[in-house]
Amino acid sequence: MTRYVIITPARDEERHIEATIASVLSQTVLPAKWVIVNDGSADRTGQIIDRSAAQFPFIHPLHRRNRGFRKAGGGVMESFHEGYAAIGSDDWDFVVKLDGDLSFGPTYFQDCFERFEQMPDLGIAGGGIYHEMDGTAVLEPSPKFHVRGATKIYRRACWEAIGGLWNDRGWDTIDEVTANMLGWKTQSFNELQVMHHRFTGTSEGLVNNCVKFGAVCYICRYHPVYFLASCFYRTVRRPYLIGSLAMMTGMVKSYVGRVPRVDDKDFIKYIRRQQMRRLLGMETVWR
Repeated sequence: MTRYVIITPARDEERHIEATIASVLSQTVLPAKWVIVNDGSADRTGQIIDRSAAQFPFIHPLHRRNRGFRKAGGGVMESFHEGYAAIGSDDWDFVVKLDGDLSFGPTYFQDCFERFEQMPDLGIAGGGIYHEMDGTAVLEPSPKFHVRGATKIYRRACWEAIGGLWNDRGWDTIDEVTANMLGWKTQSFNELQVMHHRFTGTSEGLVNNCVKFGAVCYICRYHPVYFLASCFYRTVRRPYLIGSLAMMTGMVKSYVGRVPRVDDKDFIKYIRRQQMRRLLGMETVWR
């Protein structure tokens, strides 16, 4: 049987985490261990996790102190790594990063693992992220190679090859680019529907999310031309123009603040080459 472990960082998710727990409990293939990290929630998230853990032995709660604010990107990764350390065993085939505001069908993990079995070079995968709009499930657009950070499944060999996850913003770009650079495939399977009960980025607000993305571009060492092209493209999306200015603000603040960023020459060369090929309409991991 496929053995997998799940780590779920959760902060102030009392409205949604019960649906996530119910979804995992309904799976045809249950996890060997599920560590749910309560990242200092001020609501009933911790109580809900503890109640579930008392009923199901494979659920293990961890509670972090409330730092008093939501720490974009970094807070999630700090929680994830604390949860990963609590796994306490290397007897697993896949490790899953799963957010606490999702719901999905009972065969979700079984279907994902079947695709891993069919594709030996598939290193990172997950379902498509959907949002309910006017009673209809609408897919959140994303490049096919990109697996949304809300639901990521890592094959163990790939996980070890990429050296785990970057401990800050940009982690869900760095992992995939590194995996592709090392010869692994990464892919979202949009036919496997995962309902996300809040729109990506809304926890910080759209403008702050654009600032965050600018910081991610800095951390991941985006090609300057590609970054400027991304800012230009952002002018025609909400929030119009402000989003582009916010991206530039995130980039400049990160530069001035000397935020730690990727220092791997092979990674930088690879991601910039892929970005320039995309601008030139050539084949890349993005398309």
